[in-house]
Amino acid sequence: MAPSVPVRPEVTDGAPVGYGEGVRAIVYTEKGDPDVLRLVDRPVPEPGPGEVRVRLAWSGVNPTDWKSRRTTPPPSGEQVPNQDGAGTVDAVGQGVDRVLVGERVWVWEAAWQRPHGTAAEYTVVPARQAVLLGAAPSLELGAALGIPFLTAHRCLTVAEPLPDRLGPGSLTGHTVLVQGGAGAVGNAAVQLARWADATVVATVSSPQKAQLAAAAGASHVVDYRQQDVVREVRKISPDGVDAIVEVSAATNAAVDAQLVAPHGAVAVYAGTGEETMTVPVRAQMTANARWQFVLVYTEPERAKAIGVEDVNAAVLDGAVRVGEDAGLPLHVFPLAETAQAHRAVEDGAVGKVLIDVTA
Repeated sequence: MAPSVPVRPEVTDGAPVGYGEGVRAIVYTEKGDPDVLRLVDRPVPEPGPGEVRVRLAWSGVNPTDWKSRRTTPPPSGEQVPNQDGAGTVDAVGQGVDRVLVGERVWVWEAAWQRPHGTAAEYTVVPARQAVLLGAAPSLELGAALGIPFLTAHRCLTVAEPLPDRLGPGSLTGHTVLVQGGAGAVGNAAVQLARWADATVVATVSSPQKAQLAAAAGASHVVDYRQQDVVREVRKISPDGVDAIVEVSAATNAAVDAQLVAPHGAVAVYAGTGEETMTVPVRAQMTANARWQFVLVYTEPERAKAIGVEDVNAAVLDGAVRVGEDAGLPLHVFPLAETAQAHRAVEDGAVGKVLIDVTA
């Protein structure tokens, strides 16, 4: 991998200077393992109509980032990876109010069917995909939002008894089961559900992960390696749970089927693409249960827009945190080590992997 460029660009009237014609970016031109990622000097992207350009400080790495890199050739020949990030708007395209220039924002879904991901000093996205962060929340927090929190929001709002909007008190009286409460989406689901006043039960696989789930705000934590999940959850919610946020349906389907309450939903958001699950049909019919598969990129646009609004409301309300004391340890890599960051996520790092674009 090429060495990083040692000089940071300056910004004058919204235009970056100091790099000649290029700024640093990570790209790949073929699918493969993390070694296909390389650091290059790249032309500064220009925002088109309805777009903004963001000078990035942080990039967040998600499982879908490495899965796309490993399985899908770049559609435009050269791809900057990573969907999530945070930084400052430094230019706007036609039709976008210039008042946004200088605003701190979090970016989501930057690389979905577009060449400009967030593993770069600058990215260009539609204006709606750069969300005002305000002055108080950290940019590290902003880069950790995006796909994990939008996924969690969708998982928490698909059951019929639950509202399609989250906010303080919206889940009062409801119980949520988060399978895998120490993961990035699991952590997001715990934080959002607690903000909405749900009773949250999280499952984990170790005492260390139990501490993380509790730090995130889980009301109850069950170690599925040491305890009977069905028995423990029934003690807390005898009639079952209204929503199950499911990280491994192939493994947990039988447990979920026993725990989903009448009219409740099992929201499945992760999978390798090869596994299958078995569900007891009659019992789920009797419960009028819903098994909902969740992928942010292809979910209905209205649900996505609502998710962005609610997640940002939680952030501005001070209800969302990152770091060890929030149950989400941060693992930070410089831009030049994006390959190692991808490998960390691929290897199952516990917490959130971030790339410090300015390092």
